[in-house]
Amino acid sequence: MSHDWFPRPMRIAPPLDESVRPGPVRPRYALLINPFYPKDPHASFGKHVLTPSLALTSIAGSTPADWEVRYWDENLLQGPPPWEPFPQVVGITVHLTFAERAYALARWYRQRGARVIFGGLHVISCPDEVRPHADAVVIGEGVQVWERVLRDVEAGTLQPVYDGDYRRPYRDDPPPRRDLLPRDSFLTTTSLIATRGCHNRCGFCYLSTKGLHMPYLMRDVQQIVEEFRADGQPYAVFTDNNLGSRPEYLRRLCRALRPLEKIWSAAVSIDVTDDPTLVREMALAGCTGVFIGFESLQNDNIVDARKKSPRTEDYARRVELLHRHGIQVNGSFVLGFDHDSQDVFEQTANWIEANRLECATFHILTPYPGTPLFAQMEAEGRLLHKNWTLYDTGHVVFRPKHMTPEQLAAGYAWCYRRLFSHHSIWRRRPRDVRAVLPYLAMSYLYKRSNRFWYWLIRRRMTATVWWGLVEWTRRRHVRFRQRLAEETEPARRLCAAVVSAGV
Repeated sequence: MSHDWFPRPMRIAPPLDESVRPGPVRPRYALLINPFYPKDPHASFGKHVLTPSLALTSIAGSTPADWEVRYWDENLLQGPPPWEPFPQVVGITVHLTFAERAYALARWYRQRGARVIFGGLHVISCPDEVRPHADAVVIGEGVQVWERVLRDVEAGTLQPVYDGDYRRPYRDDPPPRRDLLPRDSFLTTTSLIATRGCHNRCGFCYLSTKGLHMPYLMRDVQQIVEEFRADGQPYAVFTDNNLGSRPEYLRRLCRALRPLEKIWSAAVSIDVTDDPTLVREMALAGCTGVFIGFESLQNDNIVDARKKSPRTEDYARRVELLHRHGIQVNGSFVLGFDHDSQDVFEQTANWIEANRLECATFHILTPYPGTPLFAQMEAEGRLLHKNWTLYDTGHVVFRPKHMTPEQLAAGYAWCYRRLFSHHSIWRRRPRDVRAVLPYLAMSYLYKRSNRFWYWLIRRRMTATVWWGLVEWTRRRHVRFRQRLAEETEPARRLCAAVVSAGV
């Protein structure tokens, strides 16, 4: 896959027309915006339309019935957000890499009479930077305070800051408004979240941000089952930080999902494989893939990151356990830790190929503001700049210990070229010959087809093109789990799947 082809709409946000003079504000109308962010030319463009973010649809779900609400995602390449009719309230989620775009959108709508409300992680990590750009900010969980924000707008008593508490029972939240989503634009609109938080607090992870207090909470499993069933999709993506942090909860969830005969993927930590019977329950419930943060193959890096994880030399055995149960593995690897030298790139790629990981995602170590890693890098004078747009795990923003920034950037790009090469795709093919064809279909359509993805996204044809493959995968997996259920020992054969995990 060539990285020289990088169309402007994937790099640069759509222009905001300064000549627009909208009509009067429509009372009780809220527009929710997911701002544009530049895409990584090394990775698949398809990852951006796998499934929608739950943040804004959850906010929409808590909108009062007497308010009209609309959802707009700039990353679907349909142009800038709408302005006819002109909204009374604009809600914008603000993350690190698209903070500047969020500020530009806020400025444009505020100048024309809308009240702009910010929420999101960047509001928590950099509140003093964010506040001047909005009429109000929500710090923490926005779902529980959104109705109060809108009522204050109506009464003319909008406060500058609203605090949401992540400790409130998660089961009390209303379901997301998936009916607002452009269903043709996503591989699946069934993004689910069953738990909040993670039992790890890795020093580089945004969950370790100062001021973010997110205890591990779980929703009632029947709520998840009903949401999955109601959306009518064959495939769901769990967006939990770590669905496996409470193994017994995951077991109950799997047993409740099993009768649906649908498929799903989720992010889990590798220690989910501590209990092979839990892996079997996942497979029987329809899990076709997992996204696992291996982070590094160097134990010293894992220790430094304060991640609770098995020894890295045991990773291969655990991957094989997942494979035996028909569960694909998308491994996440962070490059540039303090114990990494220039040989980390080839070592990581060789390990991925030797263990036949169906997918892998690479990240340059990035010190997010407010995290222990950021504090360390800043204290050591190793930060290169604070241009948040480049804090996207695809750019080097700090000075590594055992290589130059240029060497780290080149190694990151090389890893993706290696992973997406014909040679690597073939080397990682499943051992079961019946699984090879669907694996190749996934690898080439998903990983080596950015031109095709650009065309699909622009024409809102993602669901149309992929639905048949997803449904085929679901039917094959139903047959696989029927065979698995009849066996007294874990399955010895691989199950072919088209949809990769966590992409």
